[in-house]
Amino acid sequence: MACISYSFKTLCLFLLFVAAASRPTNKPKVFNVRRYGSKPDGKTDNANAFTSVWKSACGRKSGSSKIYVPKGTFYLGGVEFLGPCKNPIEFIIDGTLLAPANPMDIKQDIWINFRYINDLSISGSGILDGQGEQSWPLNDCHKNPNCPKLAMNMGFAFVNNSNIKDITSLNSKIGHLNFYSVHHFNITGVTITAPGDSPNTDGIKMGFCSNIQISKTNIGTGDDCIAILSGTTNLNISNVKCGPGHGISVGSLGKNKDEKDVKDLTVRDVIFNGTSDGIRIKTWESSASKILVSNFVYENIQMIDVGNPINIDQKYCPYPPCEHEQKGESHVQIQNLKLKNIFGTSKNKMAVKLQCSKSFPCKNVELIDVNLKHNGVEGGSSTAVCENINGSASGNMVPQHCLN
Repeated sequence: MACISYSFKTLCLFLLFVAAASRPTNKPKVFNVRRYGSKPDGKTDNANAFTSVWKSACGRKSGSSKIYVPKGTFYLGGVEFLGPCKNPIEFIIDGTLLAPANPMDIKQDIWINFRYINDLSISGSGILDGQGEQSWPLNDCHKNPNCPKLAMNMGFAFVNNSNIKDITSLNSKIGHLNFYSVHHFNITGVTITAPGDSPNTDGIKMGFCSNIQISKTNIGTGDDCIAILSGTTNLNISNVKCGPGHGISVGSLGKNKDEKDVKDLTVRDVIFNGTSDGIRIKTWESSASKILVSNFVYENIQMIDVGNPINIDQKYCPYPPCEHEQKGESHVQIQNLKLKNIFGTSKNKMAVKLQCSKSFPCKNVELIDVNLKHNGVEGGSSTAVCENINGSASGNMVPQHCLN
């Protein structure tokens, strides 16, 4: 009996060992770009090696994949990472990805582009160096119809349930991070940097997106820190520092016929430092579309020597003369807009500009505790202007409000 009991225990232990050994592990498979032939010498084009890594990681059928870019400088021509993938992808960048200095060497609109992917995570201490200095003098498309196409640093199109964290985007040729038809995406701890005089280097640009979170991010560029375009809904921005740049801009809107509503935007705990604008909504006066801009909340916003702290401009015309003199007022309807605890200093005497459409006046605009003091070379206190707007004001008001 003792022998049988001992044999039974041995068999049970063996079966437990087999079960444990056959149990699938949750650890992702690591794909180090160095093992696929990439060279961190800052000269060799690693586009083919990175594409090969992506195909292997994306095509893995069991378990998640982790692509790792170690420290070093990896020169990278234009590259596109396509899905759908068979598993979640974690892309860790600890090195520097270096773009071609010559813009003609990138044969696509976006230098590093992710498309048709779910469950993508990008993180690391690495840098996306767009080497934009050579491209900025070429950015004259407003007056030169033959201007070259310049590539943005990184783009996401049809990417869902994903995130980017801690990466630095440096000196893009044009915009830094572009989002199109992206849903449920988190942007956290990102740093975006370009000189204040670098043209059209928008920090984060998005259109036809929903459920985007942007937090704990520092943006300093030569254009909008964040540009919110047609069809964007449920956007939450918090703990962002912006400057230099043109502020957080909605628009421009209304120029094209196929544009969609922009709604449900929340901006909280943001600092604008030395920007040309802070809170900005811009629509073309000669609208080609009738769309709605609604349900916006701006709260706890600090302005430090901002040119135009609050600016609703429904007569947007960056390069006059414009067509609106023949086509009439903007058809973009702005409504349900709350601005609460907006404080700091304005470089221009006009600190609050609410210039709405005569055909579609702004509705239900609420100002609560606005304190913006004039700190520019002109003398006198800050002022406000209102055109074609209905709303209310309460609490502390500097400048004196002009709402009906």
